[in-house]
Amino acid sequence: MKYLWLFVLGICGWYNLQAQTWTADNGNGTFTNPLFYDEFTDPDLIRVGTDFYMVASSMHTMPGLPLLRSKDLVNWEFVTYVFDKLDLGPEFHLEGKKGVYGNGIWAPAIRYHKGKFYIFVNVNNYGLQVFSADRPEGPWIHKNMGGRIYDLGVLFDDDDKIYAVHGYDEVHLIEIKPDFSGYVEGSDRIIIPKGNAMGEGHHFYKINGKYYIISADYAPVGRMQCARADRPEGPYETTVISHRETMGIQQGWWTQGYGFWSDIPDEGSKFSFQPPSDNYFSAVPLHQGGIVDLPNGEWWGFSMMDMKSVGRLTYLSPVTWKDGWPYFGVEGNLGRSPRTWFKPDTGVEESPHAPYERSDDFSDNSLKPVWQWNHIPVDNRWELAKGVLRLHTLPAKSLMFARNTLTQRVVGPESMATVELDARGLKKGDVAGLALLNTPYYWVGVTRTDEGLMLRFYDMVKNVHTDKPLESAKVWLRAHGDYHNDLASLSYSTDGDTFETIGNQLRLGYQMHTFQGVRYALFAYNTEGKKGGRADFDNFEVYEPFADRSKNLPVGKIITLTNLANGERAWANPHGMLHHVASGSAEFEGLGCHFRVHDRGKGRVALEAMDGSGFLTVTGLGLSGDVRITKEETEASLFLWQDMLWGHCMLLSLHTNRFVGLNPVTGEPYAADWPGTRPDRKDGTVFAWQVVADVAD
Repeated sequence: MKYLWLFVLGICGWYNLQAQTWTADNGNGTFTNPLFYDEFTDPDLIRVGTDFYMVASSMHTMPGLPLLRSKDLVNWEFVTYVFDKLDLGPEFHLEGKKGVYGNGIWAPAIRYHKGKFYIFVNVNNYGLQVFSADRPEGPWIHKNMGGRIYDLGVLFDDDDKIYAVHGYDEVHLIEIKPDFSGYVEGSDRIIIPKGNAMGEGHHFYKINGKYYIISADYAPVGRMQCARADRPEGPYETTVISHRETMGIQQGWWTQGYGFWSDIPDEGSKFSFQPPSDNYFSAVPLHQGGIVDLPNGEWWGFSMMDMKSVGRLTYLSPVTWKDGWPYFGVEGNLGRSPRTWFKPDTGVEESPHAPYERSDDFSDNSLKPVWQWNHIPVDNRWELAKGVLRLHTLPAKSLMFARNTLTQRVVGPESMATVELDARGLKKGDVAGLALLNTPYYWVGVTRTDEGLMLRFYDMVKNVHTDKPLESAKVWLRAHGDYHNDLASLSYSTDGDTFETIGNQLRLGYQMHTFQGVRYALFAYNTEGKKGGRADFDNFEVYEPFADRSKNLPVGKIITLTNLANGERAWANPHGMLHHVASGSAEFEGLGCHFRVHDRGKGRVALEAMDGSGFLTVTGLGLSGDVRITKEETEASLFLWQDMLWGHCMLLSLHTNRFVGLNPVTGEPYAADWPGTRPDRKDGTVFAWQVVADVAD
């Protein structure tokens, strides 16, 4: 499977495939999480009329604070970056030992009050920043309030008082002056003492006269908490509203030794990785999010999940109110969120689309919005000229110190970026190329030495430079990332067709130094401490083999379902129940293990056993033995297919709102009372499906 996409490219052509990117919208009235398969960290979301607006952390990248808009909560469009540059000191220009890696903009709060949009965000060492605008497109006015109120939630109360909640474990409330000149003196108070299981990343709401604070807690693993009170100052009661939801994804590899605000690692730094565990949650489960209402009264939740080296991704969950608490999930399965669910009923029909175009031929007068600079760029040392991106080299001792490095988020679960590089303008000591920027990083590029132009590959983990003479100044550079398995490779071509891999099985990891996932990066710098020449980049193209998920719902086909927990097939046994049967038995290859997938609209399917016994139907409470085979199809025969990628699926019973599964230890028949799956997918709820025949539905 790893190199299947290379064959696909040859058959279908690069041009048609590179434009397709991940969208959550399945085109049939359902969506599949995540909303985007590229990093969108610490989301905050509001509704203004019939429009929804969402912002996220942008850390040290410029422009910053991306603002998106949607009509249906599933399909989003890019509106603007709230600022082009945030210049609060020399470190924002990549000066010094740390730069602002892992700092800058994180965990913003967006609010709308009396015709104005507001975004609040703390910048470490520089205080609370407030951005305001009459229109989401801007212009946005910036004011620095000072103080240190990080991961805050903001509420404009009915009496026009402005409150912010902040802190970890011990939650504080402070009142903000209406002109944003500072804080109301003496207003800072503790409203939830330590020991009440609250976390950070607060979202503050007033709903039906009550005050709600939703936060993320990591003690000892990720989950979402909610606090409730009759007054903003409390007293508050708390409960858990989302837990254990990993969507069947394990924690990825972690880079060790480079954490919060450490010095920039240089070439020669030592790296090690912590391997993932099978089922330890860590910070993976849904966390750091909030809720939003629809005009029709529905409520929806948004949150993020640590998704390996691709970074932190945004998820959308239905919300069910019960006993005055906004639980993530649906009735019968509160606290857990479906991976695939019905789209929010906003009354607007949107065609599936993504916020960004990822590929860029640099023929426009401006960069596409998907691009961000690593720190503040030097504007007179880059240009869009004659259809190329031209980077003029500046001195730097290594990639992480290189000014004017242009980046965009990688997209998962797998993607490949290719760019053309014309290195004729490089001078001695210059190096330019394509990088997988992270801590650690890897790159492939061209350098000019006394011997002429050299193709160079650099592996930061091994601290190895590999040089190869080049006869031509034009090369094609490629980075391939398998971000599900945290592996990558780099390659190059001298003709644009045949690529040679020079960095294979490169280990990727998530880390809290840059506090970001991996980024594709175009760079050019001089290693001899001077301004040098230039590098011209053209035709940056991104291909995503997982972007087309249309074949992941096998309607009109006959399939087998093999449980990942025990390797046995689901079987319509003669006792009228869904059971399981081991390989090697006569039943394993029989028609009782073949199921026809009938399309019942909006992602719903009915499964018919091909031995003639009938349809899978959930009876009673869906307990073990209640997944029956009935001659007649009923409403209880409907399942919502959960696309788990990689040929995996789950079956969500619309009778119980729980999943079909079995206990691999007890040998019991199937039930439909499982809340969800474990990270390793081997608890009995996840199937590997395989098509055995196509049929007319």
